Amino acid sequence: MNQITAASTIAASPLEMERFADQNTPIVRDCWYVAGFSDEISRDILARRILGIDVALYRTLAGEPVAVRNRCPHRSFPLAKGRLDGDVLVCGYHGMQFDPSGRCVDMPSMPIVPTNANVRAFPTAERGPLVWIWMGDPDHADEALIPDTSWLDSPEWKSVRGQYHIASDYVAMHENLLDQTHFPFLHPGTVGTPEFARSKLDVRREGDVIVIYRSLKNAPPPGIYGVPMKLMDRKVDRFSEARFVSPALHTAYASVTDNTDVEAGPRKYRFNITHLITPETQNSIHYWWFNSRDSRLDDEEADTFLRTASEQAYLEDVEALEWISETVNRDVEPQFDLSFAPDKPGLLMRRVLFEQAEAETARGY
Repeated sequence: MNQITAASTIAASPLEMERFADQNTPIVRDCWYVAGFSDEISRDILARRILGIDVALYRTLAGEPVAVRNRCPHRSFPLAKGRLDGDVLVCGYHGMQFDPSGRCVDMPSMPIVPTNANVRAFPTAERGPLVWIWMGDPDHADEALIPDTSWLDSPEWKSVRGQYHIASDYVAMHENLLDQTHFPFLHPGTVGTPEFARSKLDVRREGDVIVIYRSLKNAPPPGIYGVPMKLMDRKVDRFSEARFVSPALHTAYASVTDNTDVEAGPRKYRFNITHLITPETQNSIHYWWFNSRDSRLDDEEADTFLRTASEQAYLEDVEALEWISETVNRDVEPQFDLSFAPDKPGLLMRRVLFEQAEAETARGY
């Protein structure tokens, strides 16, 4: 475990910041990213740009997800504009046919199938409500590296979910999720409370994972937890842990304990927030989220509130990130953004992303 003091992680000059990822740092490729919700991918071919590459996604007759480059090797026709014939993807321009491995199995205008006319296929894996894709070196695509999100399809949890396309980079998105000091100001009606923003923040780096932890006792809950669990009329003990798990995943775990019923004892409510980030390009991302709870699983009012409140908070983040990105990209006068002690989690994350991108560059990516 590597614990670094706040003072040592705050970059004091533009030169030091060169070792931290920003919007111009190459995207990490050797990583399992989310290609989409499982129910997005069907027998209707879906086109989606992932890490700058156009991908065609579909399912075989047996239901297995397939991802191939969305570009015919003959005349660059988008294969998602073609059709499926069984498990074979047929190009809509000249009828070239490709099996799920990307191998050309027929070209109507040629008596012999050209052996070099293949499309790149990307490793995929389905876990619960998500389909994951590996855009890097296929020899490194170990499914054991897919992050654990088992609560998303566990009967002990109930989730609401959503997705957004964001005109911002994935470094900024991860930094936003690790920055809890903005909660009371950008999300005053849902996520943030002033007491929580002032609570002690513990930060540590565990390999390439960044962990932040806060606890706040005997304080009002935020609406996102208090309203659906009917706790807004009392003070609770609140514990939260957030993790930068990988370039594709950020998780947040919250535990809210109600101690008001002395006879029955403490009542604990748990929430898991799952943020899944897949770069579309250097400056745009696909974003999927889940808000999961272990209490009141059959409460439709809780479903509605958590969905509405989550959408409100995440749309506020989307707006903020897009405003920042627009400002950075349009302003002709450079600015060195200052960093302070509470920015430590984001800086640690940016160091990890820089190191991973640097290692890939050294390997010739």
